[in-house]
Amino acid sequence: MNAAEVIEQIKGLPPAERAQVARFVMEQDDSWIPDEFKEAMKDAEAGRFVDMETALHETPPPRLQ
Repeated sequence: MNAAEVIEQIKGLPPAERAQVARFVMEQDDSWIPDEFKEAMKDAEAGRFVDMETALHETPPPRLQ
């Protein structure tokens, strides 16, 4: 089966099942997500972030200048 045939099969599914297929594809292939975004998410998960107001209005610590 080729991609066009798979797409036609997906189009024939009920909305809930199409959503399930879309979720599966997004979880299996993250090549469409920029590497910079993935790195930023890792930083956020590790607690290495600052809110925008602080970033715009406060002087960063010397180690970051």
